[in-house]
Amino acid sequence: MDLVFLHGGGQGSWIWDETLAALHLQQPGRHRTLALDIPGCGAKRGRHGDDISFPEIVAELAADIASAGLQDIVLVGHSQAGTVLPGLARALPDRVRRLVYVSCVAPPPGQAILETARALHATRGAPLFQILGNPAIPYLEQLRAAFCNDMAPAEADAFLARLQQDNWPESALSWTDYSYDVPAAAPATYVLCLSDQILPPDAQRRFAERFACQRIVSIDAGHQAQNTRPHGLAEILLREAAEV
Repeated sequence: MDLVFLHGGGQGSWIWDETLAALHLQQPGRHRTLALDIPGCGAKRGRHGDDISFPEIVAELAADIASAGLQDIVLVGHSQAGTVLPGLARALPDRVRRLVYVSCVAPPPGQAILETARALHATRGAPLFQILGNPAIPYLEQLRAAFCNDMAPAEADAFLARLQQDNWPESALSWTDYSYDVPAAAPATYVLCLSDQILPPDAQRRFAERFACQRIVSIDAGHQAQNTRPHGLAEILLREAAEV
C-alpha cells in the first residue's frame, strides 16, 4: 500500500516530515510514501503559479503521482487539501483506494475557501472571533492563535518561521465550482482534530458529511496534528491503510 500526502494553505510538503518519520519508524519499509507540492509551495516554491487554473493544479498533482509509479494509494490531505483530494481521486480512479481528510475544509459549492474560513469565526463564541482578520492584532499572533494552540512556545516559533513561505495559486483561492463526488471504490475517512482552533470540531463534522466520509476518527490535537501528534496520526493512517 502506498501513501500520498498533500499539504494545506501556506505550507508545503515539508509539513509532513514528522509524520513520515513516524510512519517509517512504526512500520519500516512497509509502505512507499510521497509528499506532493502544490505549484508555488515546497519543492515548487520558486515557481510562479498564478497562471495555472484549479483543474490544472489537480492534473499536475495526478501526473506527479503517476510518474512516481504509485499504485493502491491511500490519499491523505490536510486543511485546504480537502478541496483537491476528490479531484485527484476522480483523476486516478484505478489507483486511489481510500481518502483520509485530516481536519480538511470543504467549502460549499459556489463559495470560495476564504469566505468559508471567515464565516466560521464571524460570530461571538467562535474560537477566533475578533482575532482572525483583526488589524489591531499582529498577523503573526493571529497565525499563532489559529495554528499553534497546542504547541510549546519554542515549537510554535519554529513553525511560524516556516509558515506562509509557500503560496497556493490564486485560482485555488478564487475557485468555487467544488464537487466532492469520488469513485465508489475510494471510501473516505475524516480525522477530526478535537482542539483545532481554525476549523472547530463542529465545522469539521459538517465537512466530513460533505465529503461523504464513512467514518470519523478523532485525535486530541490542534490543526497541525501531523506536527504535534505525528505518532498518533501515523497510527491512524496505518490503520486506515490496513482497511484497504
